[in-house]
Amino acid sequence: MGNSFKRKDGFDGEKLISIPQKVLTDYVKRYPALFNIYITHIGYFPKASYHYKERRRGCVDNILIYCLKGKGYYIIDKKKFEVTPNQFLLLPATDEYMRYWADEADPWTIYWVHFTGDNIANFNSSLNLNIFKGPVPIPFNNKALDIWNNIYQNLEMGYSIENLCNATFCLYNLVATFLFPDKHIVSEQVETEDIITATILNMKQNIEKKMTVDDMAGQHRLSSSHFSSLFRKATGMPPMDYFIHLKMQKACQFLYANEAKIKTIALDLGYDDPYYFSRVFKKYMGMSPEQYKLTTNIRSAV
Repeated sequence: MGNSFKRKDGFDGEKLISIPQKVLTDYVKRYPALFNIYITHIGYFPKASYHYKERRRGCVDNILIYCLKGKGYYIIDKKKFEVTPNQFLLLPATDEYMRYWADEADPWTIYWVHFTGDNIANFNSSLNLNIFKGPVPIPFNNKALDIWNNIYQNLEMGYSIENLCNATFCLYNLVATFLFPDKHIVSEQVETEDIITATILNMKQNIEKKMTVDDMAGQHRLSSSHFSSLFRKATGMPPMDYFIHLKMQKACQFLYANEAKIKTIALDLGYDDPYYFSRVFKKYMGMSPEQYKLTTNIRSAV
């Protein structure tokens, strides 16, 4: 491990909510049927450099960790596991020694939830949860991220009975997306098609603007790497290449119409530098804008 500096939290861009124990105790006592299990802590640690947590007496909560990027490790008793992207671990409440930490060179980005309940032991045994099972690979779980965000946003608004009930009911759905991923794959495939269609439409409607992959991915609350992978799989090319192809296609239409100067066409397509635009055009079309314009003029005159 060798971390010279260790941190439990405090990462750039992190999200973290710990529900006060008194609030939880009061609600569980008043509405036991509604809170068979309930969230105690929820967080998101992006690129969590030097993240380290040691629990000498285990943890009274179940711990769900979903790794999106980077690597991390954890030890239960004396058994060590490595966690890599698109893996999750669901550690049942235990009194066994445990610790977990981020890789120094490639620290993990994780979404996580702690949850418990008066009958958490029965809950865990019914699902055959085992602390020594190890991390589980899973297809990118966008549905889980949507549910997680819903929970977090609700809890940010306060600890009313409605917000805590919503968080608890969503928790069941969140856990289900990890334990039974095959039940969610079909809807994810449909969603992917919708994402690609919406992205291409957005490109066409904003052909004059500058957009990055981060911009495109952010519109669908996806990581840039996962979005790029989905887009390439669906279209055969990276999203930025596709966007540039659309721009060059539009440039050809402008040049064929022979109504605008190249500098104006460049500006209309989001290129401040006409010389850079010309280089991009030649790269994609095999000739300069001037040559293309001349060629189309000759052809149209024949």
